[in-house]
Amino acid sequence: MNIQINKPIKIVINGKTYEVEVDEAGDTTMTVCVNGEYFTVELEEEFRLASQPKPLPAAAEPKTPPAPPKPAPVTQPVRPVQTPTPAAGPGQGFQIKAPMPGTILDINVKVGETVQVGKQLCALEAMKMKNAIRAPKEGVVASVNVNEGQTVAYGMLLFILE
Repeated sequence: MNIQINKPIKIVINGKTYEVEVDEAGDTTMTVCVNGEYFTVELEEEFRLASQPKPLPAAAEPKTPPAPPKPAPVTQPVRPVQTPTPAAGPGQGFQIKAPMPGTILDINVKVGETVQVGKQLCALEAMKMKNAIRAPKEGVVASVNVNEGQTVAYGMLLFILE
């Protein structure tokens, strides 16, 4: 699959047009901006970027060259892995959780700072890939719940915006 980073494209889903921009792409996940809203998405297996070919068993030798892989159909949409969810109680803010397990490389915001949609809050390293965790909405950073160098689990609370 040929993915162009930071180049908007228009797609139509069920008759509705969306402007989509791939912000970061990994082997199995990517960060996309859809009509100004950021999502971390997981690629279905047929859309995942090609990995190293599997070695043949020692006894097996191909008699004919293998057929080239068929291109993946483009009709299936990519599904969101996890979007930030609001806190349980009113007035507790908007929770931003880790979309995957990894290590926090750097934190780019402080408590009390006002952030705009798309502002990078921190960088999360997962599977040797640096992933930007961005603000999905405008707000003020109410809490930073992680430290640089900290290992986080999938779904762990990273930030709260008010």
